[in-house]
Amino acid sequence: MSASQDVLLDVKDLKVHFSIPSGILFGKPKLLKAVDGVSFQVRAGETLGIVGESGCGKSTLGRAVLRLLEPTAGQVAWFGQEMGDMKSGELRNVRSDLQVIFQDPLASLDPRMTIGQIISEPLVTHYPKLSKNEVKEKVKAMMKKVGLLPDQINRYPHEFSGGQCQRIGIARAMILEPKLIVCDEAVSALDVSIQAQIVNLLMGLQKEFGLSLIFISHNLSVVRHISQRIMVLYLGRMMEVADRDQIYSNPFHPYTKALISAVPIPDPNVERNKEHVALKGDLPSPLNPPSGCVFRTRCPFAKNICASEVPELKVYDGKREAACHFIEE
Repeated sequence: MSASQDVLLDVKDLKVHFSIPSGILFGKPKLLKAVDGVSFQVRAGETLGIVGESGCGKSTLGRAVLRLLEPTAGQVAWFGQEMGDMKSGELRNVRSDLQVIFQDPLASLDPRMTIGQIISEPLVTHYPKLSKNEVKEKVKAMMKKVGLLPDQINRYPHEFSGGQCQRIGIARAMILEPKLIVCDEAVSALDVSIQAQIVNLLMGLQKEFGLSLIFISHNLSVVRHISQRIMVLYLGRMMEVADRDQIYSNPFHPYTKALISAVPIPDPNVERNKEHVALKGDLPSPLNPPSGCVFRTRCPFAKNICASEVPELKVYDGKREAACHFIEE
């Protein structure tokens, strides 16, 4: 299979901008550039991790890819077909291949519906000709795969723990056997031990069904465990994209270096002696981002050119990409 045939999702120069009222009578609205020119691909069976601080546009990017938010500009192609050009019927068919797992497991489940109803809802919507018995059997089979007991099918979400609720959300996303799932901070609301169980469950399902994942998180340890490639976002822009091992062993961008250095290492001697890269100040307001390089106000290497020119995302080492004026090959 060629590289082009292997690509499921191809995102080019995606932008999601919001007009925010100024709060002043007759004042001019401000433009919030939540996602500002992001391009990437996701291949069959691959996990792309997306990391960055809160407010960097990770979740907005995930929702725009799924067309839950309408992009301001750019292209999102599924198997080479631009989703923005699809008619409602075509987009409906594509939706069975694109699913999402949300951050808050309990809040994403309807409290008035039983577990069986929640998991079967996508199945009933996309395959209305299935009999009730067929639907029930498929739901029970998927419940087993995600670690739930089939005899719990008539219970309600409030009767389950946070980890179990997330398993219900995973079952709902998996019931149509999609090709791509966006995991939007899918484990951040869970205890550490439960996080590991859910991540291992996702990896097992990925292997069994040949899934592709977009795994959005601010936890770099979790992202390292599950992802093959990692994209680093800052104020809606791409700072670096590289293979997992490359980005953790030799990060190029100063922001990536700071994020990696903040990840604790279990060995106290190694942790004590490793290089720590401290970020200056707080994340700027996305309503008033810095000129030029958006990271320059916190970058220890910033110079005059950083304030006047936006760094181009360049390819290094043949496949790694980074956006910084001072990266040398």
